[in-house]
Amino acid sequence: MAEPLGPAGPHGVHQPRRPDDRRHALSPRLTPLRTVARHEIITGSPFMKPRVFVFQPIPQVAIDTLLPVADVTVYPHLDRMISMDEMIGAAQRHDYLLALHENFVPAEVMRANPGLKGIGILGNKTAMVDFDVALELKIPVVSIGRHGIPGGGPNKNTADLTVALVLNLAYRVIEADRYTHAGKFRQNQTMALMGVGCSGNTVGMIGLGGMGEYMAPVFRALDMRVVYNKRKRLAPEAEKKLDVEWVDSMDEVFRQADFLVVAVPLTHETADLITARHFDLMKPTAFFINTARGRIVVEQDLIDALKQKKIAGAALDVYATEPPERWEVEVPEELCRMDNVILIPHNGGATWQTRGFMLNTLAEGIAALIRGERPASLLNPEVYGGPKKYPDLYGRGPAIPVTEGGPAIYLY
Repeated sequence: MAEPLGPAGPHGVHQPRRPDDRRHALSPRLTPLRTVARHEIITGSPFMKPRVFVFQPIPQVAIDTLLPVADVTVYPHLDRMISMDEMIGAAQRHDYLLALHENFVPAEVMRANPGLKGIGILGNKTAMVDFDVALELKIPVVSIGRHGIPGGGPNKNTADLTVALVLNLAYRVIEADRYTHAGKFRQNQTMALMGVGCSGNTVGMIGLGGMGEYMAPVFRALDMRVVYNKRKRLAPEAEKKLDVEWVDSMDEVFRQADFLVVAVPLTHETADLITARHFDLMKPTAFFINTARGRIVVEQDLIDALKQKKIAGAALDVYATEPPERWEVEVPEELCRMDNVILIPHNGGATWQTRGFMLNTLAEGIAALIRGERPASLLNPEVYGGPKKYPDLYGRGPAIPVTEGGPAIYLY
């Protein structure tokens, strides 16, 4: 029997789900946080079991998947990243590690415990682990696999969030909320917060892939024109289906857009793609929205454009200083002081349906390793012998530099 858990953490904990109600399998609750020494320990039985360390608080459903086969330790802090020393200490005391997107598992951590039996990473074919060292030490690494994620997964969630940010900017929702909370609403239908609305305005999209294909039809349904530019133009039938217009250059997208949406992945080619020159092309009434990756934009150039009123505002879900740029995220203070900028904490895929499913799938992979199985989500079956499943994971360490000696980036 699991030992009793402590009181709810700062984010609240719902009552345990009823075992006969499958609808609650991904209910919105983080693991209750009770610190024992420095971490929360959740034990599935009084007998010795394999020990799993989780790098961040995760939905209870994933913990429940692990408890029948393991004792689970959860790093309890939501306000900071786990440090390298803490990771090394955790690796020394545990048999399995479960990392999230932001958590790299470098060689020092893997070498800290010669008996480390497995690692789980919340990604697929990512640069989160030094696979050369994992192969040397015969450590299997599992991911979220190829499972279909309900509701369209992170791409759909991020597309929905992008539309929400456009609507918030168009109708000044965040500003209006602050205005009303401050007790300033005295006149019926105040004229203090006039917005530009959606109808008749142009959304300019840089890139139009998985995310873009979800959001473009919604923008069209809002009576907005959608123009785009990407490396490879869509087929005519795809453009017709989405009802979008191709423009010949990225510069022209910036010129035409009332709402400029970044929808490209972060690669060597797209790092620092958007600079001051592009903001100079935008209308002073236009808004900039980035839910893709922070490093795609030269962040200081965006800040300067906002300070100089070259654009009307921005909405950001991603930042240049997110891991692995730095160990912890640092949102520029200048952005935090701007009332015309919406800032959210890389929340695009953060729905219970999506992230809960992904983490539970990852927990199932770890549980399978504990049972002596080889799950389909295993990234490096070669640790058991045989050819490499994904040769491109090798020879590059836990992250890929954009330039020689420069900062590292994720490649998803």
